[in-house]
Amino acid sequence: MIAKDFITIQKGLASYIHCTPVITSSLLNKIIGVNLQFKCENFQKTGSFKFRGATYAIQQLTAAQKSRGVVTHSSGNFAQALALAAKGLGVKAHIVMPKNAPQVKKDAVLEYDGFITECEPGNTAREKSAAKIENEIGATFIHPSNNKNVILGHSTATLELLDQTHHLDIIVAPVGGGGLLAGTALAAHHFSSSSVIGAEPMQVDDAYRSLLSGKIEMNVHNNNNNTIADGLRTHLGSINFPIIQKYVDGIIRVEESEIISAMRLVFQYLKIVIEPSSAVALAAVIKEKEPFKSQNVGIILSGGNVNLDTLSFS
Repeated sequence: MIAKDFITIQKGLASYIHCTPVITSSLLNKIIGVNLQFKCENFQKTGSFKFRGATYAIQQLTAAQKSRGVVTHSSGNFAQALALAAKGLGVKAHIVMPKNAPQVKKDAVLEYDGFITECEPGNTAREKSAAKIENEIGATFIHPSNNKNVILGHSTATLELLDQTHHLDIIVAPVGGGGLLAGTALAAHHFSSSSVIGAEPMQVDDAYRSLLSGKIEMNVHNNNNNTIADGLRTHLGSINFPIIQKYVDGIIRVEESEIISAMRLVFQYLKIVIEPSSAVALAAVIKEKEPFKSQNVGIILSGGNVNLDTLSFS
């Protein structure tokens, strides 16, 4: 990939996605001591950056592939993103979701005309169900984060951010499956001198450990990693991990209380709704304040799909 390829991707997506705003708070900057520029992907279609990658991945399919539909497994933002992206492009979307996925998320997929197949909880059951659909009807499987075109689509959030701001010294993005962080790093590498930092919960610090060990690490799923940032519980993949290894300058881990505190600050000073996974990036800047002090820092607010009925700032 060369720089002009990213511009082509950005132009090709422009009529399908929102160019989300960048907002600031002078009071918040004064409190933290950092010049913060927030890229608000909570205002993206379906309330998440994932609509970018989902749309671009479907755009790259052949006519024959589109006629057979697409399939993914997701209980969260990518389920909604792929369903709406497919609807807009005239493609059938099959979404494998665990039986215990929140009904509000299932309803959102159905509203976007997605076809839901329920499975037992766990990655094995999800992958098996998706593979069955892929084999039986020929639908193309699109992974939520470990897919080249999904990553390239996600890169457009940072391309916009760089267009909307002056010089940024550092860009910070949350990391779960790694698609957003990889896309952020690619865009920053080709179009700026900004360093890129990932942020993740201490409870699910597989990306941090992966960079240390040089191989993809997993999280052992138990009560000890029941982070409030549920969108970041997934692990890196074989496609995005090498990109992160090459272009990401480090990963900062944050505690649950720090995520909640950062989320409160966004609600209080920016007056917008974000999900806990988004707050992880701001929490990282606050925790490791010294390297960011007096710097121009871009923060990717990855989404705003939060269940206000269960939200607690206590």
